[in-house]
Amino acid sequence: MRKIELNKRQERILQIVKENGPITGEHIADQLNLTRATLRPDLAILTMAGYLDARPRVGYFYTGKTTTQLLTDNLNKLYVKDFQSIPVVVGESISVYDAIVMMFLEDVGTLFVVDKESVLVGVLSRKDLLRASIGKQELNTVPVNIIMTRMPNITVCKKDDLLIDVAKKLIEKQIDALPIVKETERGFEVTGRITKTNITKAFLSLAADDL
Repeated sequence: MRKIELNKRQERILQIVKENGPITGEHIADQLNLTRATLRPDLAILTMAGYLDARPRVGYFYTGKTTTQLLTDNLNKLYVKDFQSIPVVVGESISVYDAIVMMFLEDVGTLFVVDKESVLVGVLSRKDLLRASIGKQELNTVPVNIIMTRMPNITVCKKDDLLIDVAKKLIEKQIDALPIVKETERGFEVTGRITKTNITKAFLSLAADDL
């Protein structure tokens, strides 16, 4: 949610509710010498934005929250499952060359490596593939399991994790994407991916909110 620039009437409404809450819309309108219908859009904006709380047959309360607190509240409502994208998965026996081609064709920065039972065993980043291509190795014959980051050194997340927590992991680990996994008896099954781009889009969705 973007920082809302309140107009003078909205600021006056907040002041009235701070001093007199709980207070009905009718009583707020009386103090401002306005009709309830004229006031309704302002009350709706202030309530949806989180500055006011409305309770039926009781009236409006001031929440006491700052814009930063309201933004934090909104961030804590964003979950991985709502912004995830499709993972690009490869087998552990494919060559580094094929992995480079796959990354280029799929236009992704991270490949997730699975074994024959579709269990996550590794992750390949652009850096991994670049490092391998700079060396003197024959890329057509070197399998990706030689250069990939292996379990248990892989940071994962689950679909019900908060997006803000995943963002912290990406920054802390200095990586571009995390596999979204589901636990099975054999290990982790990759069900999706969350990237810095996904998270940027999610945070921009708050800024684009019309509240």
